[in-house]
Amino acid sequence: MPRTNTPTGNQAVLRALNVLHCFRDNGAALSASDIARRLNLSSSTAHRLARTLVRAGFLDQDDGTARYRLGPSVVELGLLSYHQRGLQRTGPELDHLAQVTGATADLAIRGGTHVVLVSGGSVRRNDTGIGLRRPLHSTALGKVLLAWARPGEDDLSELGPLRPLTGRTIADLPSLRAEIERVRAAGYAINDGESAEGIRTLAVPLLDRAGHARFALAVRSTPEVLTDARMPWFLSHAQTCARALEVLLLHPDERRRA
Repeated sequence: MPRTNTPTGNQAVLRALNVLHCFRDNGAALSASDIARRLNLSSSTAHRLARTLVRAGFLDQDDGTARYRLGPSVVELGLLSYHQRGLQRTGPELDHLAQVTGATADLAIRGGTHVVLVSGGSVRRNDTGIGLRRPLHSTALGKVLLAWARPGEDDLSELGPLRPLTGRTIADLPSLRAEIERVRAAGYAINDGESAEGIRTLAVPLLDRAGHARFALAVRSTPEVLTDARMPWFLSHAQTCARALEVLLLHPDERRRA
């Protein structure tokens, strides 16, 4: 029986999801040709997938430019997930931490090989250039999520090539493994200019009863503010906030015992 190039159901779903992932970098609207290049698809396939996603509400198409952007269905599901996770309750705790420490306070989850900011000062201040999504290996938040990863997410080799963002970024697996061991032993992670020059970050985990990081919490400032001498003070406030957020975000059956 002759073989065809028609994708299976699973392949079609994965292709459609990959189209949506093309918009993760929060950049400009994309043409079908842009999508085709990013996913190594034919232009006709990219057009077909994009039009299907427009009909389902997951993409919008500009009538003038024919370019695509994320649609209302993505917004709806994102907001539902945000509220189902209870993230709307985290603002006051993060604001208090920021006011007490004078640093930016952020909360993040893991999204594949990246850390995704979901609440806090960096999410609300998009002019910072920090962005909502950063590689796990180059951030304190990411190191925390790797150090207390859930089963099936703890293989560092699956992160792929470790791209350096600055001269300080850890860019090889042996060094990253050693760093993760240090983070686990210390109970917190530091990012000292590894993601952006002149920025220092301290991050701690929000742990469930099994000892896995469900979220990561960070305070971010400059090395002149987050000094080595004051690090224990910042750590104490971050850990206190993390425990409060565990109560807000985790079901009682999932929480650590006091």
